[in-house]
Amino acid sequence: MRQMNIRLEEQPVLPDHTTATVARSATPDLESPASRNFALMALYQVVMRTGWIFKTESIIMPAVLDSLGCGPMVRGFLPLLNRLGQSVPPMLMARRVKVAPRKKYLMSACAFSMAAVFFALALLWSRWGSQPPVWLPVAFLACYAVFFVSTGVHQICFTTLQGKLVRTTRRGRLMLVASLVGAISACSFAAVFMPTWLATGGGQFQYIFAFSACCFLLAALGALLMREDRDTHAEAATSVARVFEAARDTLRHDRNFRRLAWVAALFGVSVMLFPHYQALARERLGMSFTNMTMWVIVQNAGTAFFSILMGPIADRRGNRLVLWCVLITICVAPISALVLSYSGNLGSQLFPLVFVVVGLTPVVIKTLHNYTLEISPPADHPRYLSTLSLCFAGPVILSPLVGCAVGWLGFDVVFLALTVFVVAGWWLSFGLVEPRHKRHVHAQDELPLG
Repeated sequence: MRQMNIRLEEQPVLPDHTTATVARSATPDLESPASRNFALMALYQVVMRTGWIFKTESIIMPAVLDSLGCGPMVRGFLPLLNRLGQSVPPMLMARRVKVAPRKKYLMSACAFSMAAVFFALALLWSRWGSQPPVWLPVAFLACYAVFFVSTGVHQICFTTLQGKLVRTTRRGRLMLVASLVGAISACSFAAVFMPTWLATGGGQFQYIFAFSACCFLLAALGALLMREDRDTHAEAATSVARVFEAARDTLRHDRNFRRLAWVAALFGVSVMLFPHYQALARERLGMSFTNMTMWVIVQNAGTAFFSILMGPIADRRGNRLVLWCVLITICVAPISALVLSYSGNLGSQLFPLVFVVVGLTPVVIKTLHNYTLEISPPADHPRYLSTLSLCFAGPVILSPLVGCAVGWLGFDVVFLALTVFVVAGWWLSFGLVEPRHKRHVHAQDELPLG
């Protein structure tokens, strides 16, 4: 018993190779499944990432609505549907994810649903995309909403499964590997196919949608290959009202998590600008659909670059330090976009750099999730993660109004005003505790799980 206590208390300060040695000597039969799961989870994210680049939220999807003749207010519904889908459904499904014996089956089902939505969009666009009827924008937004309901539940399944299968000090490495290889794969496919599918006068979006659907389908099948032990978590069914009360109680009784929720909410304000970056470039700099291939490539390259930089820091120094760095950096995107929009030819040449910084957004979200996994008990991971997603989505309810404000007040006022909120979130992040300074470690972080 004394030896076990020493292991639990001292493990956080051991280097990775020492921790791995202890784990192998204690349970050598678990090392192979752990390595297999690490590789499969990295590959899963690579395939997902490759499909995602063809539906980038800050570039491709707003361009679809623009090609249908929609204005900034309709573009503003994209972040709203995105964040609502990734907040309320996960909250309602948190208990179901917690009590599921194996999370990989739920995650695979969500990925299948995401693929089905994009196959449906491909069929719609192939039939009516050339001469869109008045109802097509509504149908597009409806499919988009269903997609992000699936994505929201998928995210909580994936993050919970990651918390179950990957040790704390390996999650930054997983983010690095998945982001680097995923960016190479995504950018390569985009460079080959996207120039053909995006033309000056519009886009052959049916092929883009179909490609994304195929990637999501492959990921869904790959998830079934992971080795996952059965869970025995139990929690009584409850009403919808009680679900939200549980989220409120989580915020009320966990001061540090409450501060993290504020940080996430203030960062979420930046998401409302996503649909308007490409519109700013096209309206002020005269850029067209042909420029989008470069934009999506550099955005994904930015994600890979920041993951390479921040992943090892997260493993060695903790996720709090990474949050400090990435939150202040994300503020550069709207400010640089405005400056470049007034810079003529130079602005046109340098505008892709804006999307390099926008590529930091997935790293911020992943870091928020990894920090949440560290500060919450394993059995409560779904509840904490879904509560965080709800807080993250809170400000985005105003996204259509932000779109209206862009139309009424112009890009400058809106971009600068929202940047102030993100800076406030960065400032709040300095009050977060560093969980690795504690002498306690959760049991699931002692040994890799199969």
